[in-house]
Amino acid sequence: MRLLTVSFALLVFMVSGSLAHGQVSQSASQPNSTVRNAASEEEVQQLRNEVAAQRQTIEELKSLVEKLANSKSQPSTNGAAEVHPVADTPAAVSNPEPVNAPSDGAHLQNAILVEPVPAIPAAIPAAAAEPVVPQNATQKDQPPLTAGWNGEHFFIRSADGQFSLSPYGYVDNDYRAYKGDGAPADTFLIRRGRFGFQGNYGSHFDFAILTDAAAGSGSIIRDVYLNVRIRPEFQFQAGQFKVPFAQETGTGATNLDFVERGFTSMLYPSAASAFRSPGLVLHGDIGGGEVQYWAGIFNGKGYATVNTTNQPEAIGRLRFYPFRKTKNNWIREFAFGGSIDYARSRGLSGDLSFNGTIPDAAYDFFPQFAINGPIQRYNGEFTYIKSAFALRSEWDQLNMSRNNVGSLQVGGLGFLSLPSIIAKAWNVQATYLITGEKRPENGTPRVKHPLFGPDTPGGKGRGLGAWEVAVRYMGIHANEPGANFLGYYTPGFVPTFDYHTDEVTLGLNWYPNYWVKYMVNVGIDQLKQPSTIGTIPQNVYAITQELQFRF
Repeated sequence: MRLLTVSFALLVFMVSGSLAHGQVSQSASQPNSTVRNAASEEEVQQLRNEVAAQRQTIEELKSLVEKLANSKSQPSTNGAAEVHPVADTPAAVSNPEPVNAPSDGAHLQNAILVEPVPAIPAAIPAAAAEPVVPQNATQKDQPPLTAGWNGEHFFIRSADGQFSLSPYGYVDNDYRAYKGDGAPADTFLIRRGRFGFQGNYGSHFDFAILTDAAAGSGSIIRDVYLNVRIRPEFQFQAGQFKVPFAQETGTGATNLDFVERGFTSMLYPSAASAFRSPGLVLHGDIGGGEVQYWAGIFNGKGYATVNTTNQPEAIGRLRFYPFRKTKNNWIREFAFGGSIDYARSRGLSGDLSFNGTIPDAAYDFFPQFAINGPIQRYNGEFTYIKSAFALRSEWDQLNMSRNNVGSLQVGGLGFLSLPSIIAKAWNVQATYLITGEKRPENGTPRVKHPLFGPDTPGGKGRGLGAWEVAVRYMGIHANEPGANFLGYYTPGFVPTFDYHTDEVTLGLNWYPNYWVKYMVNVGIDQLKQPSTIGTIPQNVYAITQELQFRF
């Protein structure tokens, strides 16, 4: 633009010089005093016309210079072609000009003619405008992704909210100490090390995948499923996930009141694989959550394992919140329900009865036996929560048939039917948050005054965190009836096992902040009959500690 200004000044100087030269030449060609009035009217008019034409030319040049200057400082508003600087030309490279250099008029720069560029609206600041894309480009304008923290997890979400993805996970570091004859050795243990993703496709599809790096054997995949929310009352879920049987399976590992689950969990379906199995389920909330239901079918054999029979495991569960919509805080969070399960075992596949090792691994109170035929499970449950106090109880029964079990060995019992194995378990537990936080039904208390780390959503400054006391009483009883076979060809005797064991657990839970929890439990395990390894009846003391952090 500076060159434009110089050119304009030279042009004006040349025009002015030519006018002056014409006048001087005309004066010098005539006598000084005698021809001053001798010019004709025609010559005077011609001279005037030439001056007017030169002035018009000057005005046109000024207008052109102004247009060039405006085309450099302002974007095109009519879709016409624009002149853009070429940054990689030799002149631009050898003589770069700062982008923040002050403008002092019109300048000339090397330029090329490009396709028309849509104008940037005047209401949008130049610094905030998106990159200009030619009209003939194939890439479509896409709104930017959003990312952040929702108070529970990090997330990435499309601008329209139709797609989202959140990483999540948790780690449980345990230390276990035992006291008693024949008790296990004290040990550190990575109880869980789980990581996964959860998200949604639009408003009707939810998905999740969860792995466990601490898995000792078998598949590391814990959850992988898709849930279709047609309506709150009618939802469909398929994949591998927890079977919907009993109360405690619905409680996540990060929300347990104790380090280990109760004795009732020993009788759940797929107990050996963290209660997970491939399958599908219909479920929903009726009346705004006053009634919840689940009805599903599963392989019932554990992680990503094919079925061994032609009959899937069928599970149904109902849970009622009869006072959910009342304003009375004393009864609003009372719930009760029950579950039923029907499956089939296959002796030729080596199916065995439930595992008799208690959850804290202090001892194995009941041996395993070969089973074959129908399996039935029944459950009853209730929950009562009032502010910082929570009371829960559960009862479960497991019946395992032994049809045509035995041995093909000479002198053995052959394939004869034996009485069913029946196991029953129960627990009652209570917790109380002494620092005043509210106990959620299946969640982490909102710590009012965290000791350190991020502030809890809704928190009020620093303190000692949240503290909770817990107590639980539970028991399990299993009966394997014996039988006498006095036949001539296959005589034999099957011994009876009628064992039971109890446990009282005292717990203290500390939440230094919303995402970290430390638990210490003192369990008094009461072994009533000799264990499977011959441990005499006694009390075994198990001190279990767990440090959990989640994200």
